[in-house]
Amino acid sequence: PWRMAREEDFLRHLMKVKTAVRREGLAGTSTGSRREALAVLCEAAYRTVRLRPYAEQIMGVLVLEQGALAEMATGEGKTLTLGLAAALAAWRGGPVHVITANDYLVERDATWLGDFYTMAGVKTGFVTGVMSPNLRRNGYAADVTYSTSKEIVADFLRDRLQMSRVIEPARRLIRRLLQPGRDHDAGLVMRGLQTAIVDEADHVLIDEAVTPLIISREAPPGDLPDACGRAAEIAEKLVPGQDYLIELRWKDIVLPEATKDRLEELTAGFPGLWRSPARREELILTALKAREFFLRGQQYVVNEDGKIVIVDESTGRMMPQRTWKQGLHQAIEAKEKVPLTPPTDTLARLSFQRFFRLFPHLCGVTGTAKEAAGELWQIYGLPVVVVPTHEPCVRQRLPDLIFPTAKAKWEAVLGEIQRLHDADLPVLVGTRSVESSQILADLLSKTGLEFQLLNALEYAQEARIIAQAGDRKRITIATNMAGRGTDIKLLPGVVEAGGLQVIATETHESGRVDRQLFGRAARQGEPGAARLMVSLEDDLVRRFTSFSGRKLLLFLVGKSASNALAWRLLRLAQRRAERLAYRQRRQILAQDDWLEESLAFAKTGAE
Repeated sequence: PWRMAREEDFLRHLMKVKTAVRREGLAGTSTGSRREALAVLCEAAYRTVRLRPYAEQIMGVLVLEQGALAEMATGEGKTLTLGLAAALAAWRGGPVHVITANDYLVERDATWLGDFYTMAGVKTGFVTGVMSPNLRRNGYAADVTYSTSKEIVADFLRDRLQMSRVIEPARRLIRRLLQPGRDHDAGLVMRGLQTAIVDEADHVLIDEAVTPLIISREAPPGDLPDACGRAAEIAEKLVPGQDYLIELRWKDIVLPEATKDRLEELTAGFPGLWRSPARREELILTALKAREFFLRGQQYVVNEDGKIVIVDESTGRMMPQRTWKQGLHQAIEAKEKVPLTPPTDTLARLSFQRFFRLFPHLCGVTGTAKEAAGELWQIYGLPVVVVPTHEPCVRQRLPDLIFPTAKAKWEAVLGEIQRLHDADLPVLVGTRSVESSQILADLLSKTGLEFQLLNALEYAQEARIIAQAGDRKRITIATNMAGRGTDIKLLPGVVEAGGLQVIATETHESGRVDRQLFGRAARQGEPGAARLMVSLEDDLVRRFTSFSGRKLLLFLVGKSASNALAWRLLRLAQRRAERLAYRQRRQILAQDDWLEESLAFAKTGAE
């Protein structure tokens, strides 16, 4: 009834509904008040960002309201869905954190929805990695705060360190009562945890949860620099397959007893750390892992200052603020013969799984969640609800192809790109690593075809290139995760020609990432097609298929590039990779729980 009302009348009605929702609170909100609240928020969205939410978007909001994870396909309007849910949660009180994949999306989404939040009477802010503590405090002081999981967990840990031993709420309350004039929260930036709404939830809650976040400080170097240098020299003398065995699936090194005896002889005159057999073997194993599993141009690069910079393998982006732990970073520096960075002492440690379980209300949205539904329920207690698409999906899934060698695969990919380019169609080629994207870029350069390469760019540039991937005859090469969160819009004429064509050049260790890449084509009922082209020399096949399995695959691929049995074997290898990653995440969570219990016991004993 107030859709055509004047703005001042509408705002008066909106504030009335907001007050009613705030009075009832989260536990007592009735279906009627929720319906009225969503109605006025949808009208506010239309009056500010000129978008009228679809029924499917409102369904997504209701899923988030129930503390579940909504699977919404690419292009279905997840950003606005999150905004509606965040505003409704803010009306009930308590801080609301909207967590997304990177700093660019944080600032973009908070800015785009700024007018909507203002009309809804909700103060919004954001926190990115470059902000000072004062700016972070202002960002967290808002009703709705946009940030990334890394920034929020890091700030949470720093606040815990700031509070020192007085972490328990009861003790802080006693201190306030005994010292009323003192500011006991000085230095803290966050104001508590209540509601977390996670965008790209599978990436944040699962993919990024492989390693815990650690706050550390520099430690005295001691004997470590000399030990790492000696270990690197010894590792260069050892022969793989003879002096040590490589467990490719587990990325582990096994030292035979004969090699251990030889190491004792090689290090007989070495001082300090080398006198302990366990420490000696640990140093050599770390040096060998740095040699076999951490390759320049894939897992890291050496910058102009001669420093090792870690590369995110899924996006190709450099991460200068991160280091590997337990001496691995120094072992890689010794291998590359660059100056060694000082070792670090751990001040605080927390897994992402354990942190997100601290929120009383946790929910999220993503385009791919079905494959991880079991883990999301076991770890976070999040059920997955699949929200239907607003328009039927007409994506054409072309037959998958397997080739015996990587060379044959790249030649076939090149031919497919040329065919689609000649048909005036845009092509998005997804690669699993930066190295693969560079291989294809070199091949395309020789053909004279123009293309865009997403390779360790800034987030804003990534988003711009991905957004233009639907232009006529456009060729875009990107790692599978690059530009995530950005819609690809088709220019006039492209829809009639057949839409965006997606080519995946390698099966990822998680089927979710493959489906995420395919989801870039045929969004919102548009035409499009996707095809997977892999080889038996790909990393997934080498790591998770036995020698006899690879021989069988080679025999089957020789008969047909689209052999159904061969694809069943490849899917089996992918499931093995997914199970291994799941066990690693569970192990991190178990270690976190064990550390918490052990430290609590030690603290109690000390008191």
